[in-house]
Amino acid sequence: MNRKSHWELIYTTKPSPALSWYQPHPRRSLDLIDRAGLPKDAKILDVGGGDSLLVDKLVSRGYNDITVLDLSRAALDRARVRLGDAAAGRVSWLEADVLEANLPGDEFDIWHDRAVFHFLTSAKDRVSYIESVQRAVRPGGHVIVATFAEDGPTRCSGLPVERYSASELHGTFGSAFQLLGSEREVHHTPAGVEQRFTYCWCRYEPVLIGSR
Repeated sequence: MNRKSHWELIYTTKPSPALSWYQPHPRRSLDLIDRAGLPKDAKILDVGGGDSLLVDKLVSRGYNDITVLDLSRAALDRARVRLGDAAAGRVSWLEADVLEANLPGDEFDIWHDRAVFHFLTSAKDRVSYIESVQRAVRPGGHVIVATFAEDGPTRCSGLPVERYSASELHGTFGSAFQLLGSEREVHHTPAGVEQRFTYCWCRYEPVLIGSR
């Protein structure tokens, strides 16, 4: 089963509150986005946002230029229906694999990803992902990525994952990403299981030709 089929099956057979990553209030993500100190018209990309409630919370806080990218049409459809008219003119929905999506260059002020990057278990896919970030995020933009921590689960939704400490996660992205902060989170799944996450918040500062 390919990646898309895997996630479509999950989102067509399980209700949102039964999914292990479900958060009724994505506090850590919201806090880091707010700490970026950007205006409400900042361009925000939520990678793997699916039917996460993050987009609902961002809209309710007045953010008005949000793109939600997810591999699963079923996940995006849930969020579309839930938000209804509240998303009009504020949210764009993009059904795509982040490794293949044709994202506009230097477009986004914030790239947010909670629990996509850790599914990339091949070095080739990780390089492709980081190249997508570098193309799509404007210089000076913010990158927030959360993965399972080094003492987090080894699998999720039947798939293997990579686990990271803050230093390992930042090191994977490289020197073009200035680390602004890192945090750990203990997430409690709907079943009551503890999952430990690592969050890294960076500013993308590419070295421009001729700047030295």
